[in-house]
Amino acid sequence: MIRTPVCDLVGIEHPIFQGGMAWIADASLAGAVSNAGGLGIISAMNADAAWVRDQIHQVRAMTDKPFGVNIMLMSPFADEVAAMVAEERVPVVVTGAGNPTKYMKTWLAAGVKVIPVVASCSMAKLVARTGACAVIAEGGESGGHVGDLTTMALVPQVVDTVSIPVLAAGGIADGRQMAAALMLGAQGVQVGTRFLVADECTVSEVYKQKVIKAKDISTIVTGRRTGHPVRALKTPFTHDYAQLEAAAQLDEELHGHSAGALRAAAKDGDEERGYFMAGQVAGMVTKEEPAAAIIEDLVQGCERELRGAMRWVR
Repeated sequence: MIRTPVCDLVGIEHPIFQGGMAWIADASLAGAVSNAGGLGIISAMNADAAWVRDQIHQVRAMTDKPFGVNIMLMSPFADEVAAMVAEERVPVVVTGAGNPTKYMKTWLAAGVKVIPVVASCSMAKLVARTGACAVIAEGGESGGHVGDLTTMALVPQVVDTVSIPVLAAGGIADGRQMAAALMLGAQGVQVGTRFLVADECTVSEVYKQKVIKAKDISTIVTGRRTGHPVRALKTPFTHDYAQLEAAAQLDEELHGHSAGALRAAAKDGDEERGYFMAGQVAGMVTKEEPAAAIIEDLVQGCERELRGAMRWVR
């Protein structure tokens, strides 16, 4: 069995975090992943504290195992959600889209373990200094908001930069990629795209089928001009967005074009207005299955690859 210090740090059986995907990572998916031995994560997205608190209570009704809440720091409700997770003594908070320093003292005093997502060594160093117990180094292969560095380049540099544990994210959908992440020095992985098709994921069936039918070149990054690049599956929506971006439209118009697009994909399955965010590994995701089966496949595949790694060495 694969067990790393990250497992002991957050109290999980397998060093696998489920990605905190907005409009997707709710109590249903988070509870299932935690019950399967990973770390299930609720996405706070742009929701208010009352909605997130309800999701926390639902997860606690489903499992007595650790779970986390992903807080998008750009959310207009970030302050109230940050205070609420401390009140609820959520085991783990994962942060993204900003600097969590202003909340660290409150979270740490409440016994919350803080694990920010980072896309650079400088951010990793900053959050480590302010009390993060680990970081998730996320490469640009991932779905949703992305940075410039790839996972292969980013993870070992972050590992060399900080003394706290590092998890790898971006481009991880099977045991081979999990094994590669461990070889880069990561102590665990965060997986998003593959969990999109978990039985317990409440995303629209249209979304799941688009992921299953995806190929290796089925994603595109839009939004680089606005400073908020996002990777998603190619659709009429992303085609129109890319054309608007290339035509030098005002950034305000681009934002207006994308407003509500993720919800349209996740909840409505709207192929014309929806932003179907997914990583480059979507082409490797071929079937719907329970979250527990996904975790089992990742772990067993990783173990198999690590045991056989010496076959290439003479």
